[in-house]
Amino acid sequence: CFPQKLWKMLESDQFQSIWWSEGGKCVAINEELFKDEVLGGAGPQRLFDTQKMESFTRQLNAYGFTKTKRDDQRSASLPEFLAEEAAVSAHSQILYYYNPCFNRAHPWLLEGCMRR
Repeated sequence: CFPQKLWKMLESDQFQSIWWSEGGKCVAINEELFKDEVLGGAGPQRLFDTQKMESFTRQLNAYGFTKTKRDDQRSASLPEFLAEEAAVSAHSQILYYYNPCFNRAHPWLLEGCMRR
């Protein structure tokens, strides 16, 4: 189902448009690249039945994901913090989605990620 497909994508090295955020609590998506790489393609990259970002976002919402600014976890050191801030400003088109049952450090929580 949808959460398992999403998890598989995040753990795969073949997708450049979607990844775990720094703390592994959020899904980060480069929207334009995701449209081309996942929604617009065919073959092994095509995991979802839709070709529209709006439909994919609706699926995220149906499974309890909420759009957020970015992962709340910040680095403790000043150089790492500044590097993260530079990356965020350079990637302002990145979308972040959070679900308390979808956490890289706690894969067993995935069972609680159900359709509303």
